[in-house]
Amino acid sequence: MSIIKEITEALAILSISEKAEFFPKFFKTGKGEYGEGDLFLGVTVPDQRSVAKAFFSKISLAELSELLSSKYHEHRLTALLILTYKFEKTKDGEVQKKIIEFYLNHLEYINNWDLVDSSCYKILGRYCFENQKEELLRELSSSEIMWHKRIAVVGTMHYVKKGLFELTKEFVTQNMKHPHDLMHKATGWLLREMGQKNRQELIGYLNQNYKEMPRTCLRYAIEKLDEELRQDYLKGRI
Repeated sequence: MSIIKEITEALAILSISEKAEFFPKFFKTGKGEYGEGDLFLGVTVPDQRSVAKAFFSKISLAELSELLSSKYHEHRLTALLILTYKFEKTKDGEVQKKIIEFYLNHLEYINNWDLVDSSCYKILGRYCFENQKEELLRELSSSEIMWHKRIAVVGTMHYVKKGLFELTKEFVTQNMKHPHDLMHKATGWLLREMGQKNRQELIGYLNQNYKEMPRTCLRYAIEKLDEELRQDYLKGRI
């Protein structure tokens, strides 16, 4: 039995019919929606993580390409979880570089917010930070494709965790007028994380930009601030 067949059969066994019915609505797979046409097996993320941990050391990148290009959402997410584990477990710079090349060559399959968020900062964000390759993220932030932009913004999470905020602020500002709410949620989320690390950095950015920020972005960004200050921003009193 091929390792791909082993993985897909393991996921099939873990599928839950109620989840298979719910996920297409949750991930907006209807006509014209951001996840249009995506297919679901109904496997929870914890179960996918268990499968990924069981197989990540046994599967090659060539084999993983087949799993990541699957029409089933859970196959793609499991593939990205496997890739994340591979990246985290190796200290070989050449292996890491091959994983990054693999990631960038398969961007078309990283096409929903959970696929982006579960992988980008742990793989691409960390690699760019450790190798001063910010141009890779800047190229994605300037892309016309929303998922590429989200990869760039969320990818800066690794920088935020290390106490570096300029790249996050750059990408948030660059994408502030993006038309899709999924980008507003991502930019607001990263600003909130920045505030958790350094409150004054968030306050400084908000004071300069909050009146221009989409409402969703602002609400996400100020979520952890005290209520009086939150209301000051929401009501434009600053």
